[in-house]
Amino acid sequence: MAAEIVHVTTDEQLQMGLDIRKKVFVEEQQVPAEEEIDEYDVIGDQVHHLLVVDDGVPVAAGRLIYYKAGSAKMQRIAVHKEYRSKGYGRVLLMALEERAKELGLVFSILDAQCQAEDFYAKQGYEVISEEPFYDAGILHVRMQKKL
Repeated sequence: MAAEIVHVTTDEQLQMGLDIRKKVFVEEQQVPAEEEIDEYDVIGDQVHHLLVVDDGVPVAAGRLIYYKAGSAKMQRIAVHKEYRSKGYGRVLLMALEERAKELGLVFSILDAQCQAEDFYAKQGYEVISEEPFYDAGILHVRMQKKL
């Protein structure tokens, strides 16, 4: 894997990430497009978008926002279907966590789809929600990790 982490700074890079998310969430998982895109899908001070690019091909995308004092919220973590189970999700998550640390944040929080809970648990996240909840019609649990 010759993965490169790209901190999104251009509209073109942002669109690459949105394209990955559209394939994963809207096409594969049937999330309505209007729920998938929101006010954080811009380049600005309140959001940090990252891409994982392998050999020139964008393969994974994610973002972090400021959640509450000292906490980052990792969101919209998506890996192209043909690149799953190859470590790209882990690379992306580690890069997001590193960015959160650079920003002085001490906790990472995310809402994991239940089918991905084991993946996040292996990365050191613990469930903090009392029970699973629906987001965009998909069961999730809230998880947290100290950075």
